[in-house]
Amino acid sequence: MKKIAVQKGLTPVQEYLANHGYDVEMVDFDAFSKSQEEDYDAVVVTGMNNDFLGMQDTATGAPVIDATGMTPEEIYEQIQRSFL
Repeated sequence: MKKIAVQKGLTPVQEYLANHGYDVEMVDFDAFSKSQEEDYDAVVVTGMNNDFLGMQDTATGAPVIDATGMTPEEIYEQIQRSFL
């Protein structure tokens, strides 16, 4: 099962992804550096946090999806495409 980190506050996204078979963990990205040891398959953030580590090259190799203006369905589709 793919493990997805979702920024706290994106509850509809978390619920949609969980209902579609993903292991979803709500993460406080202010403390994300502590979470980097986790092995996420994708990370979902809002636009204000898409540079959540303060640098362009994040330490995670997982795709980082900016959820700004996207529906849960669109985020799901983008995650699906990133796994192809």
